[in-house]
Amino acid sequence: MRKNNRIPLSPCLRRFRFYFDLLGRTTKEYLFFIDLQENLAMVSPNMVNEFDLPGEIMYDFDKHWGPLVHPEERGHYQADLSKVMASKVPCELNMEYRVKTRKGEYVWICFRGREGMDRDGKPYMFIGTMSRMAQRNQADEVTGLLNKYQFEHGVKMALAQYRATGEGGAIMVMGLDNFKIVNETYNRMTGDLVLKRVADAIGNVIPSELTLFKLDGDQFAVIYPGAKETEVAEIFASVQSALSRPQDIDGHQYFCTASCGTVFYPEAGKDYLVLHKHAEAAMDIAKRGGKNRNTIFSKEQYNRWVRSISMRDSIWESVENDCVGFSLFFQPQVSAVEQKLIGAEALLRWKNPKGRMVAPMEFIPILEETKLIIPVGKWVAEQAIKTCKKWRRYVPDFRVSINMSYEQIKDLSFKTFVEECLERYDMPADSIVLELTESKIVADWSFINKQFDAIREKGIAVAMDDFGTGYSSLASLKNLSCDIVKIDREFVKKILENEFDRRLVQYVVDLCHSIGIQCCIEGVEEEAEYELLTKECKADTIQGYLFGHPESVADFEEKFLKLEKEE
Repeated sequence: MRKNNRIPLSPCLRRFRFYFDLLGRTTKEYLFFIDLQENLAMVSPNMVNEFDLPGEIMYDFDKHWGPLVHPEERGHYQADLSKVMASKVPCELNMEYRVKTRKGEYVWICFRGREGMDRDGKPYMFIGTMSRMAQRNQADEVTGLLNKYQFEHGVKMALAQYRATGEGGAIMVMGLDNFKIVNETYNRMTGDLVLKRVADAIGNVIPSELTLFKLDGDQFAVIYPGAKETEVAEIFASVQSALSRPQDIDGHQYFCTASCGTVFYPEAGKDYLVLHKHAEAAMDIAKRGGKNRNTIFSKEQYNRWVRSISMRDSIWESVENDCVGFSLFFQPQVSAVEQKLIGAEALLRWKNPKGRMVAPMEFIPILEETKLIIPVGKWVAEQAIKTCKKWRRYVPDFRVSINMSYEQIKDLSFKTFVEECLERYDMPADSIVLELTESKIVADWSFINKQFDAIREKGIAVAMDDFGTGYSSLASLKNLSCDIVKIDREFVKKILENEFDRRLVQYVVDLCHSIGIQCCIEGVEEEAEYELLTKECKADTIQGYLFGHPESVADFEEKFLKLEKEE
């Protein structure tokens, strides 16, 4: 008897039902076909018989299937499924995990699925097969190394050895840096060849008595009983050396370094899941810290990492709720000679859900990493322009400087959005300045200049922020198409006592003026600094605590704009 729950088929499922049934009669594998637009699934009868599913036709397949996946594999299952569903190109899904049968037993299955797109490039179906496995595969298909299940077994054996002998050791989990670029630039086949080449390179440099495991994605692992920090450092140095040279596969050049997270047991844990979690956290910390490095797990770092992950979730929630919790503070900018208020820099601030103000150095890197800086940057631009319009009632030529990241420059819709905001609030182009930190852009002059030229053609001024703190400031000045250079506080704080700093600032200002670029000096805190910067260095504008701290909109109006109105 067919268990179809009497749910009618969608047109998509109806169109393929004949072939689905025909295929089901010729294989012992479990079949599934999901209409993504209707969220309606069709599964083969043998799948309904084996597992606790409501019928051959059901809405929201994952609602019924997800709870059957073993808790230890459920997280990876959901993560892999989400990646496929979020992809903008057709993707394949290959997984192995345990599922509970109607008898209450967990069995290993091999899951293979593929997404189908319609003519408009929108996903409309997900189809595939599942088959029961006698046991887990022992080797990774691509590299031939023992896989994650054998790694789990190896860690448990090492822990058993520790309990018997008292000898601990180290677990190293390594992830390739920027491997995603290889797959995106070339294809999956090239990516697999790179993984194989990397596996060979690492395998050749680790001690012969150790085993290299291949985990999910681009991750590798080593279990090293008895290891101390010196042995771990030696192994990772060898891995760094082995991966330090560009490689060639079928004419394609690639360069993949590795970041590593190391845990020592039993100090970091006495359980496989805990140790694996801590090692992956340490590896993530290594990647965030600059990549191509090894981070040894510590409770203090882990707690900061957990806090960062929690903060990331809170920021996502803030952005999804129309940037609730975000606000703009404004620091005044004055003309150097007249000390007249001419504008302000808009500075982003964020309060977490508990109402605590979080330091920009904590949350802005998260915005950059997650690309949330793109929607938040648009919110900043609109709020700044709206505020500038209000403040021009006090200072007619008032202008607001808006910080802009490299990610926003790459998002070609940002320029259009800014133009639309100016038009929406009936504001001239010279009411804003877009500031970009020069240390972020030294790699791609031609692209940046092309975007800046398009911005400047609309009458919007462009500033290079934090001049002097990047890798090649003079090269930036030579190559970058901009209107204003902002000289960083680092050059100002010793200008009264250091002849070199004073001459350097004077030289940069003279050089900028000679090519038609204005100079704004940041971080001015003392009257004597101001006197020197205006009289000797001939700065155009000043920004710093001497003239005002960053203030909220209300406080800025109270401290600076009402005074202007009274005058």
